[in-house]
Amino acid sequence: MVKAYLRYEPALTFGVITSPESNVCYDPSGRLLLAAALDRLAAWDLKRGLPSVSFAPSSSSPSLAVSCIASSLSAAVSSSIASGHADGSIRLWDAETGACEATLHGHRSASSALRFAPSGTVLASGSKDCDVILWDVVAQAGLFRLRGHRDQVTDLVFLDSGKKLVSCSKDKFIRVWDLETQHCLQIVGGHRSEIWSMDVDPSERFLVSGSADPEMRVFRIRQSVEEGEDWSKWDVLKLFGEIPRQSKERVATIRFNRNGSLVACQVAGKTAYIYRVLDETEAIRKAKRRMHRKKEKASAKSMIAEGNGSVIDPLPASDLQNPAVIVTDVFKLLQVLRASKKICSISFSPSNPPRGCLATLSLSLNNNTLETYSVDSEKVSKIYSIEMHGHRSDIRNVSLNSEDNLLMSTSHNAVKIWNPSTGDCLRTIESGYGLCSAFVGNRFALVGTKSGTLEIIDIASGSLTEVIEAHAGSIRSIIPIPDEDGTAGARGFVTGSADHDVKFWEYQQVQKSANDSKQLTVTNMRTLKMTEDVLAVSISPQGKHIAVALLDCNVKVYHMDTLKHFLNLYGHKLPVLCMDISSDGALIVTGSADKNLKIWGMDFGDCHRSIFAHSDSVMDVKFVYRTHYIFSVGKDRTVKYWDADKFELLLTLEGHHAEVWCLTISSRGDFIVTGSHDRSIRRWDRTEEQLFIEEEKEKRLEETFEADLDNDIEYRYGQKDDAPEEGSVGVPGRKTKETVTAADAIMDALDTAEEELKRLNQHKLEEQNNGRAAKFQPNVIMQGQSPSDYVLNVVSSIRPNDLEQALLALPFSDALKLMSYLKEWSMVPSKVELVCRVCLVLLQTHHNQLTTTPAARSVLTELKDILYSRVKECKDTIGFNLAAMDHIKELLAMRSDAPFRDAKTKLMEIRQELSKRSDRPDGNERRKKKKKKASGES
Repeated sequence: MVKAYLRYEPALTFGVITSPESNVCYDPSGRLLLAAALDRLAAWDLKRGLPSVSFAPSSSSPSLAVSCIASSLSAAVSSSIASGHADGSIRLWDAETGACEATLHGHRSASSALRFAPSGTVLASGSKDCDVILWDVVAQAGLFRLRGHRDQVTDLVFLDSGKKLVSCSKDKFIRVWDLETQHCLQIVGGHRSEIWSMDVDPSERFLVSGSADPEMRVFRIRQSVEEGEDWSKWDVLKLFGEIPRQSKERVATIRFNRNGSLVACQVAGKTAYIYRVLDETEAIRKAKRRMHRKKEKASAKSMIAEGNGSVIDPLPASDLQNPAVIVTDVFKLLQVLRASKKICSISFSPSNPPRGCLATLSLSLNNNTLETYSVDSEKVSKIYSIEMHGHRSDIRNVSLNSEDNLLMSTSHNAVKIWNPSTGDCLRTIESGYGLCSAFVGNRFALVGTKSGTLEIIDIASGSLTEVIEAHAGSIRSIIPIPDEDGTAGARGFVTGSADHDVKFWEYQQVQKSANDSKQLTVTNMRTLKMTEDVLAVSISPQGKHIAVALLDCNVKVYHMDTLKHFLNLYGHKLPVLCMDISSDGALIVTGSADKNLKIWGMDFGDCHRSIFAHSDSVMDVKFVYRTHYIFSVGKDRTVKYWDADKFELLLTLEGHHAEVWCLTISSRGDFIVTGSHDRSIRRWDRTEEQLFIEEEKEKRLEETFEADLDNDIEYRYGQKDDAPEEGSVGVPGRKTKETVTAADAIMDALDTAEEELKRLNQHKLEEQNNGRAAKFQPNVIMQGQSPSDYVLNVVSSIRPNDLEQALLALPFSDALKLMSYLKEWSMVPSKVELVCRVCLVLLQTHHNQLTTTPAARSVLTELKDILYSRVKECKDTIGFNLAAMDHIKELLAMRSDAPFRDAKTKLMEIRQELSKRSDRPDGNERRKKKKKKASGES
């Protein structure tokens, strides 16, 4: 019989608050801050410091890392949040439920910029492939592709109520696109280095762009054709001036606040500069003051010149009365925000700021932290910070307690205790750079640090109770010493260090004072001197043998009681970084920097098999308890599952986005936990689904073939010189496995329907000739549908974003068959839009062949007459419904409790009435005053 194994699946990911590769932005409500956490999003409630909604894709992969986020402030559509990913895909999310509503494929490389139009129904995306794609959010399909940039598109901005789009790129140019005519209106140069960000104020007066230049460039936006005589006929942007910057670092992000009174410029460092944007009246007043100071200086110079006998021309009177406003009159540096770590992204809150503040600004830092500041005219003060839910740097070690209900992770400055079932952080304890750790029961924990100290932690109180100078070098391993019955850590533990020592320790309980409970301390009992740095230590489950991995690539095995040498395991070409002994003591597995796993017998030290396990160094390896199954992790970002008896790879688990440093396995083997350089902790659960070795081998071969196919279909990064200078328009989608599958499904449906029609015609002929025929047996595949309905259902089931590419893949013969069904489908009111899309794509693709094919002319003539009338009927229906909704809105507005009534005016009236009442004295007070007055008169 073929042996079956149980599959492990990703179950939980935690420890990441924000990814440095993506930006942050607020959700449509303005209450929650959206931050990317590797391949998923989280909406954080800043006041509570907790995630409210999680947005996770169906599968986890490093290629799905979120690279940019955008949200729409319009309530027109439910898909108000969009995320761009490293594979070029774009996902649309429901802001309330966190469900993924659509996945859009169009870019060939990572998405780098996203922006919603003011209406919320159109989304613009830019990518490293140099293209800009416009998407219909409602139809969940691409509109068109704009080509013209020669390098990565870094930012996008809509103008003129979404009719124009401005894009900036690393090619040092800004392009203005007319979305109605789909062409480039203007190319703006002037920057001497790559443009990284830009933004426009809400009133569309100014556009500010930033690069590595020592100044930001400010452009005026033409509001109408008649404005200004010196405007070119087609120019939309005109240089207004340059704002000098104080920092030498490049600009990373530029963003205006909600009302356009502030603009923040974040540089690629720890600083963000906040500028005040003055309105026209204030700017003119400032310009007059500037000219007045200039006049005073000029008059002072003229007096000095008269004394010397020379003459200086006075300033023109027109300049003094109507001074020209320059960029420094409008933009004034207000505050400089200096963060503790490098800032990755900034975002202004769209909601109303607290009383006395001008705006609320949120930051994401590269140390896995979110911070929020209130900005006023005097200072910038921090009001919220989210940092408890993750480490500040990569995770070096993870370990579980004996009951598998507590998880400990170590990093460069802290130890965190987690609930592995929910991912909640229970304790955070400051510590040194922890390289290894172990639980002592459920109350205490040990941490070995890079500096050679051994730290004892009280988990219940979350405090560091004692720091012991255990070694002169970094401690690489802490291994509990098991009892004879296999109970780990009951007697003591062993530490291995880079100072060539392996030390044996015993526990002791000490009563520090009468009030304090007993505290744990340890005592060094024995020391085993080695000739090289100790990289890893492992003890057999019965406590009979101890294995020590050294820097000279050898592993030495000693008897535990006498410390006499037992075995010498050599064969690795590079140092052994990790190892483990099976629970029955029969096998030992070693993982090395030479990318190999070696499985040895503990009886004679013979090498059973050497396996090329990972494409980079093997960082940790563990046996599943009471089995010979192995889990290994490496710098190649993968987790692999092995059978040490058959020497077969069972499963490859992908999900981490950087090197995987460590892993731990539960005592029952029902889940494993891994820690990575990407600061994430992932839990993988064992399921009831069976897997077979041969099936997994076939899957891996298919994935390799499909990956090669994808690379052959399209190049990864766009060619920089394939588009003309003035730009061009292309098809928005791209060929993927889904579009190829959809095209195959359409062709299969057409063939099935054609066969069914032939059988129907043959049955009718037999019935006419014989007068009587057997009952017709329909095709079971069609599920009782007519041929036309069957093909319609197949076409309707294709995702809107994949439909165009699927139709492009159809040969002309199948396209002609498909067009023959369009007349019948157009009679279905709900399918008119689909029929128009199919007809348009087929006409554009096969125009020359259709016009020269006699059989197609009759079909085209019929469709021309039918489609115009059907589209007009749909348009009239939509217009009638919109008019009816406006009428209902007016009827509701006439009622006092109407939800559409402007509640602000009513609220102000109520407040004024209440304030008047509070100012008036009540009846009792009036009577008291009258009594006092009467008694005074008497």
